[in-house]
Amino acid sequence: MSQKNNAAPKRRCYAGYLNSYKYFDKIASCQGPCYNGQTMSFSLGIIGLPNVGKSTLFNALSSAKAEASNYPFCTINPNIGVVEVPDPRLSEIKKIMGSPKAIPTIIDFHDIAGLVKGAHKGEGLGNKFLANIRDVDALVHVVRCFSDDNVTHVSGQVDPKADIEIIQTELVLADLAVVEKRLEKTKIVAKAREKKTLEELRLLKTYRNLLGEGKGIGTGEEKAKVPDLNLLTSKPILYVANVDESGNTDQVAIIEQIAQKEGSKVVAICSKLEAELKDLEPEEAKEFLESAGQKETGLNRFISASYKLLGLISFFTANNKEARAWTLKSGSTVFEAAGKVHSDIQKGFIAAEVAHFKDLEAAGSYQKLKETGQLHLVGREYVVEDGDVVLIRFNV
Repeated sequence: MSQKNNAAPKRRCYAGYLNSYKYFDKIASCQGPCYNGQTMSFSLGIIGLPNVGKSTLFNALSSAKAEASNYPFCTINPNIGVVEVPDPRLSEIKKIMGSPKAIPTIIDFHDIAGLVKGAHKGEGLGNKFLANIRDVDALVHVVRCFSDDNVTHVSGQVDPKADIEIIQTELVLADLAVVEKRLEKTKIVAKAREKKTLEELRLLKTYRNLLGEGKGIGTGEEKAKVPDLNLLTSKPILYVANVDESGNTDQVAIIEQIAQKEGSKVVAICSKLEAELKDLEPEEAKEFLESAGQKETGLNRFISASYKLLGLISFFTANNKEARAWTLKSGSTVFEAAGKVHSDIQKGFIAAEVAHFKDLEAAGSYQKLKETGQLHLVGREYVVEDGDVVLIRFNV
């Protein structure tokens, strides 16, 4: 294809496996926040009282190392860590498609100092770092279930219900301060009677009333519709019950009852066990898990619960340079998936060849997949399923 006036010809490309089409270099670059060339799938903010095991969990889950000591406020700087999302399907796709490397999707963790009662008024150190988690997709609330005389509990005793109420109250009061500050500014601007500003004023008053009653924004009919506020109580919550080797089932049951009322998720993790697993070789870790009576790591269960909480799925692309996993909201179209890979691919979207991982695995090769008619050509309205291998045709 050529154009007049000696303009450069358009390049017809595949974002995915390459046949006779020229590779488009830009697809190698990430869209959105990246870490060492990897696209960040989603971010989680870890919260909780001091000495509940937040930093131990953070160290066990992430590639960063936070200081973990037996005294409140040891995390005086917000820790940011990254963990790769384990998915055995990716390595199999790499092998079948002949890609030299596999790039998993990753999670961005933010660990802040423990919150205490009165944090919204400046008590303790946690309030100073709440701003660091206002941009995250969800909150991970670590609740202590284990008893240990060597690790002091700030309230003197292990009480998951009381601990959760303290944190919830502090988040509500912190949000109330943000809303009231914004409300005063909006009242001044609203004098011009612009429709958009008046609607924002109405919403802010609704938020103030909900928060004033001790309710989070996510619990009311009016969800957060003023996005730049980034209210903490509007975010989904995943409770992590930090247990010991016994499982602390009674304490976990209390958290599950609270989560059920909220529509939240709960996962029980022994942070101490996870910390030990992290330093073992894969075979040793497998044996260690089996001896502890567990089928999978807490990390896997944690990530699975996070995906369900946020309504996420994984899809894959592969070419002669890499196989890559991507995270997408459930119910998204292949056109939206194209935008995840690169904005130019989305702009020049023509169609996509889609096959499910199970079919690709059963066929054993891309060519055989085509021969058996299990490779489907779809348009931009196709809804991507978890495990789809997506090969996008586009013009730029």
